[in-house]
Amino acid sequence: MSAIQPVEPQDNAAQGTPRQAGFVGLQPNLNAGSGFLTLFFKEMLRFWKVGFQTVAAPVVTAVLYLLIFAHVLEGRVTVYDTVPYTAFLIPGLMMMSMLQNAFANSSSSLMQSRVTGNLVFVLLPPLTHWEFFWAYVLAAIARGLFVGLGIYAVSLLFAAPSFAEPQWILVFGVLGSGIMGVLGLVAGIWAEKFDQMAAFQNFLIMPATFLSGVFYSVHSLPPFWQAVSHWNPIFYTIDGFRYGFFGVSDVTPWHSLAVVAGTFLLVAAFALRLLATGYKLRY
Repeated sequence: MSAIQPVEPQDNAAQGTPRQAGFVGLQPNLNAGSGFLTLFFKEMLRFWKVGFQTVAAPVVTAVLYLLIFAHVLEGRVTVYDTVPYTAFLIPGLMMMSMLQNAFANSSSSLMQSRVTGNLVFVLLPPLTHWEFFWAYVLAAIARGLFVGLGIYAVSLLFAAPSFAEPQWILVFGVLGSGIMGVLGLVAGIWAEKFDQMAAFQNFLIMPATFLSGVFYSVHSLPPFWQAVSHWNPIFYTIDGFRYGFFGVSDVTPWHSLAVVAGTFLLVAAFALRLLATGYKLRY
């Protein structure tokens, strides 16, 4: 099976474009009919055509969490002085679902393509590894944001969180979904069987998302577990996302942004390296 083929630099004078040869491949080709746009559209269409499974089902799951925890703990748990527990819970559930579905989008797409044998049709076109990367990651981000919007719309029936700093909501929503989209890409490249993918998700993604302050403030934990939580980068995505709604958080949003952005760059560099070398894609 062919690896991802790099695009050869073209003569700028002949093409009449200011792009330098050294930067060819860093910028996706956005011309109509380009490989990048086609692959991105394919990934978007893949989850949108089964929206009941990929968008509606996660929304229903999050609402069930909301019904159970809000009913049991409302009035019994105090997190922030001015924030009811049900309102506190909604951003956490939104981000948790966004992260898990962003991961599922890119990982399941690559895994299914590998198992069915049609991954070759994605690898043969002259796509750069940057275009391959962004097509999968942007589609994962889009699915995460759709799920988050769906949960927020339904949650208005229970509580209406305010928008204290909406720019932080968008920043952490995109970066958090991006991190998980990239990790899904890495998992899809590494896993050769569905049980390997399940192990990646059950032993890494699920614990990282559930134990990151979705249902509680880490300040309510004993000192040891507070320290452990602060080593989990997913905690910072949820904490910064929640700050956008309430204007209060366990750590400052700039601290969270530094950790989340740094994590995204780190995992993106790793994924791009795998794609550039054709790891487990070249046979």
